[in-house]
Amino acid sequence: MKFKLFKEFKEFAVKGNMIDIAIGVIIGTAFNKVVNVLVKEVLMPPLSFMTDSANWENRKLVLREALLVNGKTTKEEIAIGYGKLIEAGVDFLIIAFSVFIVVKLMNSLKKEAEDPKNAKVVTPKNIELMNKTNELLEKQNEYLQKVLADRK
Repeated sequence: MKFKLFKEFKEFAVKGNMIDIAIGVIIGTAFNKVVNVLVKEVLMPPLSFMTDSANWENRKLVLREALLVNGKTTKEEIAIGYGKLIEAGVDFLIIAFSVFIVVKLMNSLKKEAEDPKNAKVVTPKNIELMNKTNELLEKQNEYLQKVLADRK
């Protein structure tokens, strides 16, 4: 039982799934750093400038002020931190748009590579074989239609 589980995991890892996941995580981590810098250092400063130098990360709606007695906090402040939500929303929009562009680019490259008539790009072997099989089936159908027409 233990060896079977280990064997299945080994097959799973060797197939490339684990490698694909690892590459995705590494690229995603690096991409996250880029998006954070883009939001915090490029997009938020002009937004803060337009809103009279407000620091969006610290923006909040205070529901109850902190209560201080003799310099000590007896009741904590209760506030809704909407500034962080705005930053998270900007992060999300940038990530979503970037992923959309990357997927669109990858799909166009994939479509180009899968076109057997495109001589510029090397077509994968499985697509070439499917195309040849399709051509042979079309020829076979033409031949069979011709034979059936001659019998009539």
